[in-house]
Amino acid sequence: MNEPIDYSLFDRPEISTIMFYPQRVWSQAPPGSTDHMVPVGQDVAISTRFYVHDKQAPSILFFHGNGEVACQYDDIAPRYAAAGANLFAADFRGYGQSGGQPSFSTMISDARAVFEYFRDFLARDGYSGALFVKGRSLGAHSALEVAARFQGELAGLITESGSAALRRMAERYDLGLDKERLERTLAMHDEKVRSIRLPFLAIHGDADELVPIETAIELYDAIDSDDKHIEIIPNAGHNDLLWVGLEQYFDAVRKFISR
Repeated sequence: MNEPIDYSLFDRPEISTIMFYPQRVWSQAPPGSTDHMVPVGQDVAISTRFYVHDKQAPSILFFHGNGEVACQYDDIAPRYAAAGANLFAADFRGYGQSGGQPSFSTMISDARAVFEYFRDFLARDGYSGALFVKGRSLGAHSALEVAARFQGELAGLITESGSAALRRMAERYDLGLDKERLERTLAMHDEKVRSIRLPFLAIHGDADELVPIETAIELYDAIDSDDKHIEIIPNAGHNDLLWVGLEQYFDAVRKFISR
């Protein structure tokens, strides 16, 4: 891709207060995990937690949803290990131990810095498995950015309860901006999504009330990959998908990362 897209037009208080629910919550890292502070510029660092399974296993860089923090995945990480993966969970600004305040544009740019740290740390410490990026809900935007910018270094992209529907958000709010600039940004965003040719797994509940499954299908159709699959969890909503379809969910993840 060309130069990164300027998403700053979405850094509006009326958007950020709905998009982000930052929690400055943290806990001691459990055995088999390590915490990392990732510098992202301007004296700000992002808190992350790495859950180790095996140095030869695939590693998943994971961006969570808007009301979560990385350390809340302590209880879920063993499921990723059982599926055969290391898990590297990353926060946003203002979440966990991260500095700063969240905004859409910094969330996107920080995702690139977090991936570079993740990649370099794993290489330096002798982890040899394939790299994947995954995003849940809001975190899907971060995962899509990483997938588009670093797809030559990745083995696949996973989204959970995610979409790429910035146009829907723009239509919902009066951004008070030049329509030409808005359309140009949205067109570049759509082009970015279409540029992704990685193997792609989308996991979505058919009863998702916040991100309707239609938007997941739109994302699935937009990604130009010959190797993609959408795993639909029956009767699952936005925030109970994992528990409603726990076995189906991790069976899909295991199959995807082990091919």
